[in-house]
Amino acid sequence: VGLAREANATLFMVVQAGLAALLTRLGVGTDVPIGSPIAGRTDDAVDDLVGFFVNTLVLRVDTSGDPGFRELVARVRQVDLAAYAHQDLPFERLVEVLNPARSLAHHPLFQVMLTWNTGDARSEVGLGAAELPGLSVAGQSLGAGAARFDLLFALQERHTAQGGPDGLQGVLQYRTDVFDRSTAEAIRDRFLRVLEAVAVDADAPVGRIDVLGAGERRRMLTQW
Repeated sequence: VGLAREANATLFMVVQAGLAALLTRLGVGTDVPIGSPIAGRTDDAVDDLVGFFVNTLVLRVDTSGDPGFRELVARVRQVDLAAYAHQDLPFERLVEVLNPARSLAHHPLFQVMLTWNTGDARSEVGLGAAELPGLSVAGQSLGAGAARFDLLFALQERHTAQGGPDGLQGVLQYRTDVFDRSTAEAIRDRFLRVLEAVAVDADAPVGRIDVLGAGERRRMLTQW
């Protein structure tokens, strides 16, 4: 939160930068596209309408040049603000215009999604309760079903009873034909390790952020 405030960015942008840094360290390259849903309610006329207006943005992060993490957050901020300014462009239209090589094996334009929920944290991914006149409403989880992306990080802000920030919670969904459980758990742990590292030293170059745990390092240097 402190880093986000210093960088004039949102906490989402800081976490997105951490995810991009991790993916670069894991070998995906320095051009990192991350998908993210957006509410799609920029017009005041739809404020009181019941409906699904969500659109998908492709947030393309440049991690080249081994930037310090604070600089990477600034890059992410610039990209995200530009994407928000054009959020009404339907994702389907973007795919049609760019016309990427299609494959049944993966999603077009990006394979990693980051979702962010700032709402009620009383449930795993933000399915809070709502009170209506004469009616109580609660969200009902229907289960993950089939994963649509290689990796989906679903995060949510937690708040104290007084409304202050109280950390994050989330789930990682992954395709079982791409990753096994131990690999997905290792990615999760490395993501947390990156966030912890940059919270201590926000100017650390991306290439120097330690993503390995003690057990992984011992296995690579000794057992292997």
